[in-house]
Amino acid sequence: METLRHIVLFVHLIGFAVLFGAWAVQAFGGKREFTRLMSIGMSIAAVAGLVLAAPWGLPDGAEMNYAKIGTKLVILLVIGALLGIGTARQKRGEKIAPAVFWLVGILTAANAGIAAI
Repeated sequence: METLRHIVLFVHLIGFAVLFGAWAVQAFGGKREFTRLMSIGMSIAAVAGLVLAAPWGLPDGAEMNYAKIGTKLVILLVIGALLGIGTARQKRGEKIAPAVFWLVGILTAANAGIAAI
């Protein structure tokens, strides 16, 4: 069971890597727009994170860190909201506000950092 939990953790980190990698390509490529790949990465991270939040496969005596889980969930919801807002603006032909675009990258890096620490 512990091996399965480690696999889900790996998938969770892959989701953040896809989200952050797609964001970094846009940030340093000069376009600064949200892509479908960012939404896919966020979805992978969200589903794997929810699976990890279930208390299964923990060693005896280990307890869940609910403050960490709650913080990561709130950050992920904010990232999802910002991606949704930015994608809707793009579909209408408007530009994404620079603060919204950069905040997605900062929050993604913060969320991955919280996961690793």
